[in-house]
Amino acid sequence: MTGESYPADLRYHRQHNWARIEGDTATFGITWFAQDNLQEIVYFDARAVGDAVARDEPYGEIESVKAVSDVDAPLSGVILEVNTALADGAAALNQDPYGRGWTVKVRLSDPDEAGLLLTADEYQTTISR
Repeated sequence: MTGESYPADLRYHRQHNWARIEGDTATFGITWFAQDNLQEIVYFDARAVGDAVARDEPYGEIESVKAVSDVDAPLSGVILEVNTALADGAAALNQDPYGRGWTVKVRLSDPDEAGLLLTADEYQTTISR
């Protein structure tokens, strides 16, 4: 497992998800804080390619030895790709949450929503309260 980090090039959702925005697409994942609280993640399931997702609404589910949790979309769009490697074992969510542990890629339907997300510093302030 990597040490606690919050890369500055990402934008963060208050529900402990991140978005890497590149033009009109974004890659989503869960934050280091989320995976640390969930502990050992054993399963991830996402909606299908082509499904629409809405900001603040669940697009997937994570199961850990501790709990089952919805994963909320940080931005709205249509799923272009699901990280199928997580179906063979979701350990990458713990081991590399900002790399191999990405969850879905989405074509954004409202790129302006990105302005509602937090910077790394703002997100860290919310979790340190």
